[in-house]
Amino acid sequence: MPTDLYCVFGNPIGHSKSPKIHALFAAQTAQDMRYEARLAPLDGFAATVARFIADGGRGANVTVPFKEEAFRLATQRTPRAEAAGAVNTLSFTDGQIVGDNTDGAGLVRDLKHNLGCNPAGRRILLLGAGGAARGVILPLLLEQPARLVIANRTAEKAVRLVQEFARLPACAISIKPESCGFDALTNLTKERFDLVINATSTGLTNTVLPTSTSLFAPGCVAYEMLYGRETPFMEQARSVLDVRVADGLGMLVEQAAEAFFVWRGVRPNTQAALIALAALAELHQ
Repeated sequence: MPTDLYCVFGNPIGHSKSPKIHALFAAQTAQDMRYEARLAPLDGFAATVARFIADGGRGANVTVPFKEEAFRLATQRTPRAEAAGAVNTLSFTDGQIVGDNTDGAGLVRDLKHNLGCNPAGRRILLLGAGGAARGVILPLLLEQPARLVIANRTAEKAVRLVQEFARLPACAISIKPESCGFDALTNLTKERFDLVINATSTGLTNTVLPTSTSLFAPGCVAYEMLYGRETPFMEQARSVLDVRVADGLGMLVEQAAEAFFVWRGVRPNTQAALIALAALAELHQ
């Protein structure tokens, strides 16, 4: 039998650690599979996916900027993908393209199990209203935070996103999310948050977000979803005493483990993968 083929689609994609992570998972669990990084043209995502399926691809992860396009491309979607309105995991079976979203599960697991930051009862500020943000809203709400504010450069996009999640049954969540534009963050000078998550792509362009250090409460966790670089958001958070800063490597590993389980029915050891990645990073310093 041929080795099963998987990949991650993105643009850019050269920085992706996903191939190394899934190679570690496959070795751990004795799975006969190969995982690649594939660059998809900004105007050719669907065609790139079709070629991959024709090449025998069994499944794929999807990263910036294709998560919402992957949602539209899927012929079937899981409930968590429907809730997110974005897809980061595709499975190709019986002529169907099944879309799932493992981002939220990966973020929550990284926060709780790797960082010791339980979202329950915390005041959370989520920066961004794109595909990365959409994928984590419902999992965060299900953790029963004290508050969840979604801020975006275009306030109207954040408002629409909040309206979607505000329609969820009251039995599923204890609070309704709030929204504002980045310009309104300056009016929140008396507000402080216990967890601030940057779900924008500003770190890729080194763009400084219009956030104030006064937004970080003592003991706050400042979480950057990007990984592998020091972003302006992380630099700003490090300037505040008693703020813990984390990048998205743990989330990447945890959401990858969830996708691996979707594809292979086996749950890998994420701690072992994180240790191996840290060792590799030290070798290349």
